[in-house]
Amino acid sequence: MKENERNYEDFISTVSHELRTPLTSIRGFAQTMLASWDKLDDESKKKFLKIIEDQSNRLINLVENMLSATKLSLNKDNLILKEIYITPIVETVVQVVKSQYPDKKFTVAIDGKTPPILADKDKFTQIITNIIENAAKYGEENSTISITTNFSGCNNLISTKIQNTGIGIAEEDYEKIFTKFSRLDNPLTRKVQGSGLGLYITKNLVEKMDGKISVKSIPDKDGKYLTTFEILMPAGDVEKQARAKCNM
Repeated sequence: MKENERNYEDFISTVSHELRTPLTSIRGFAQTMLASWDKLDDESKKKFLKIIEDQSNRLINLVENMLSATKLSLNKDNLILKEIYITPIVETVVQVVKSQYPDKKFTVAIDGKTPPILADKDKFTQIITNIIENAAKYGEENSTISITTNFSGCNNLISTKIQNTGIGIAEEDYEKIFTKFSRLDNPLTRKVQGSGLGLYITKNLVEKMDGKISVKSIPDKDGKYLTTFEILMPAGDVEKQARAKCNM
């Protein structure tokens, strides 16, 4: 009972903190605009409205993540598994994220022979969105985010890798980042807003669809890190793909 109470208190504390920051920002800029509308030039008005919009989106994302985390905890996240192709999902997500992070470049390399995966389309889109957004959010300025996919027919798993260059993740934190409310403490993450729920939700959704997710950060000679998230999902028509690939 004490552990449940402590977890509940931690949850309330974290959520309160995450809600307070954007709400305070929205209220502050709205009050400034109402009190000084005639004194503000058009550029300032646009700037303040953009901040209000960004913080409103942050609130929406936070609430959606909390609802997803709650459904996962209660096993109420119903999945509809179908054969779906990765390419259109990745291309759509990249276009959305690119508009949010115009300083980032994106490269997509998906083999045209890659078979469909067996997954819930909406949930897989959420997974890809979370990982690509993370790569853009935590990648260094003007860096390139690469997305590649390949298929190993004999184990019937389709691998999607998302890579970025930046501060990196220590090996001892590989598992930690997938836990609820986890936030690594480094100069970059202190500047970036987040609830610590995105990767927790992502890992749970991947595993509910019989997939796997992992991360690896490798330093290069310049002292930067190439961080790779890999998502393994089962191929749609397992028997057919196995015969086609393994009998070659």
